[in-house]
Amino acid sequence: MDARAADSDLDAVSRSPGARWLARERESGRFYRIAILGCALLLAVTLLVTTMLLQREAEPGTLTSPPLIALLLIANLLPAIGVMVLVARGAARRQAEARGVGTGQLHTRLVALFSVVAAVPTVVVAIFASILLQSGLEFWFSNRARTMLENTVAVARGGYDRELSRVANETQTMSGDLTGYLKVAAIDDPRFADAYGRIQVLRRNLSESIIFSVGGDGHLRTLALVNPYDRNLEKLITPEKIAALAKQQVVEVSSPDRIGVLVRLPAAANTYLYAARVFEPEFTDQIKRSNAILSDYHALLARSRANQLKFNIALYLGALLIVGLAIIAALKLADRLVQPVAALVDAAGRIEEGDFAVRVPVQGPDDEISTLGAAFNRMTGRLEEQTGALMAANSQLDTRRAFIEAVLSSVTAGVITLNAANTIVLTNRSAHALLQPGEGGLEQRPLSEVSPELAEFMAGEASAANVLVTAGGGQRTLAVNRVRYGQSMVLTFDDITDQLSDQRRAAWSDIARRIAHEIKNPLTPISLAAERLQRRYGGQITTDRETFDRLTDTIVRQVGDLRKMVDEFSSFARMPKPVFRDENIHKIARNALFLHEVAHPGVQFSVDPPEGDIRMVCDRRQIDQALSNVVKNGVEAIEARRQRDGDSVDGDQIAVRIARVGEQLVIDVTDTGTGLPEDRERLTEPYMTTRVRGTGLGLAIVKKIVEEHLGEIAFLDRKGGGTHVRIAFEADQLAALKASDEDKPKSSDEEPA
Repeated sequence: MDARAADSDLDAVSRSPGARWLARERESGRFYRIAILGCALLLAVTLLVTTMLLQREAEPGTLTSPPLIALLLIANLLPAIGVMVLVARGAARRQAEARGVGTGQLHTRLVALFSVVAAVPTVVVAIFASILLQSGLEFWFSNRARTMLENTVAVARGGYDRELSRVANETQTMSGDLTGYLKVAAIDDPRFADAYGRIQVLRRNLSESIIFSVGGDGHLRTLALVNPYDRNLEKLITPEKIAALAKQQVVEVSSPDRIGVLVRLPAAANTYLYAARVFEPEFTDQIKRSNAILSDYHALLARSRANQLKFNIALYLGALLIVGLAIIAALKLADRLVQPVAALVDAAGRIEEGDFAVRVPVQGPDDEISTLGAAFNRMTGRLEEQTGALMAANSQLDTRRAFIEAVLSSVTAGVITLNAANTIVLTNRSAHALLQPGEGGLEQRPLSEVSPELAEFMAGEASAANVLVTAGGGQRTLAVNRVRYGQSMVLTFDDITDQLSDQRRAAWSDIARRIAHEIKNPLTPISLAAERLQRRYGGQITTDRETFDRLTDTIVRQVGDLRKMVDEFSSFARMPKPVFRDENIHKIARNALFLHEVAHPGVQFSVDPPEGDIRMVCDRRQIDQALSNVVKNGVEAIEARRQRDGDSVDGDQIAVRIARVGEQLVIDVTDTGTGLPEDRERLTEPYMTTRVRGTGLGLAIVKKIVEEHLGEIAFLDRKGGGTHVRIAFEADQLAALKASDEDKPKSSDEEPA
């Protein structure tokens, strides 16, 4: 009902007098003639307004506003381009009608389209070029730029004036001092010469000086001289310079590489003092060049407005030229395209009716249009043949698909087919069992929605990998392989969770055997040696007895802890079961750092906060072992970096930071060592090590301890280089695991640090 009402409304509008008049005007061509006249009139008005605006008086060196220039450029370009496009359209229509190519609609549309396509970027480029250039010119011709250049010249000149003033002041002061010397010693006295050269000239940082008198004949007579550069100083002093002293106290006597002044010497009549200081000759050249640049800038400033107008007129004429050339090219190309296209349209209509024997004439040069006609003829010749072949191929494809589906349903590995958008197209029964998608199934669902882990694998470059996926409320490890065919991808995966678990158990059993063999035997001699040190030499230590006792006690305690751990590894082939107690994590961290501080004085160790009672339920021995392993790895990484770079940096440090973050207790350990390897994910695997003599068990044990304490460990990059190890414990959950057996050992808070 609504559609019929809309159609009736459209018919009513199309039958309205205004619509019928507009259609008639278009058909007769009067509409486009009126449009041409309107555009021409608008162009004349905009040219007149533009001339009036640009002839307004303005201050010398000021530019017309860039937005105004851009607006005037648009206002003049649009009607001019409109006139050109409308004239070209009429010419194309007349040309098509003269050659009998239909009504000429396609011809005129092609010309109009090509003209607009050429005009739009031309106008945009012209506007942007105008605005960008004028914005740059506006800055360089602004008061800021002019002031900047003038200040630059003033700074250069000011440096020269300051140096001249300083030399003048030093020379005047020296004149007074020399007058005092002459009162107690003659000018040819060696003491005067020493004071003149060493005390006055040298200490005042002057380069040369001369004391001279002028006789009645006007000739100069040198009385004393300091001339390390062996120059003819008498030639620098002209009668004009001496005469100028009658009007001023100081006269400048400078040369290209020196700043010098001439003053009177009050000690005797017609006696004068000249002194100078050497400076770089390029300094004067720089001042001259600065003055020349400023003069050129002022000349350019006077012509700025005229240059601005010339540039925009060039942009305007260039844009019109480009559009005109594009219209001419469009007329030629449209005429060439229309006739073959009309033949193709007619032939396509006949093919639509089922006439596959139709052909189009192929004429003219061997170009794209001729190639299109030949291809069209070949296409029509093969359509009938291919129709029969297509039906046979469809039947064969159905048979193959049934066979493939039967094979896929019988294999235990999961198989899924993905399209280019990573959407699942086909699956087998095993894929459903392994991924457990729920009621929605797998087909036509994005892989990222079914299994984000597999989607992440697809985003990488590897063709095979072990992927940990979450399905059915649990985690499974899948051995995944992918094969590409065309734009699609086949993904196969097997469940290897149990296999990996067996491998891990075998690895830990091997670890237990190694620990029992390599570590257990030397523990007793170490413990006995430490105890003997306490008994025999404890009384002989007179300095730092507390450190001695602390070290030996630490050795005995650590040996005992190692013996317990080795015994439990040997018995159960796993980490000892943790004994949870309420411990001071800060003190445990301090103890873990202590041995390394003593063994490596070149590394700075720190704990943040420095002091504190930070409590957490844990196994003191295991947490101490975990932190010691992490710190030990950091120290070894620092030593490896020093050995690699051949330096020993005092700034190397290992920092431990302990903080409560929400319900977690977070321990951050950072070092300035070599940093993490590329395969950082494997660092916690047994026997995975980056060192030649490493066993690869340290971080595996650390991870086991952290996991048994309901925590997580992460390896990050430290800012500035090095490694950042973050261990996060669920402190509130650990509090519930606190053991109730009072027979267990007491907290380490009561043991010596």
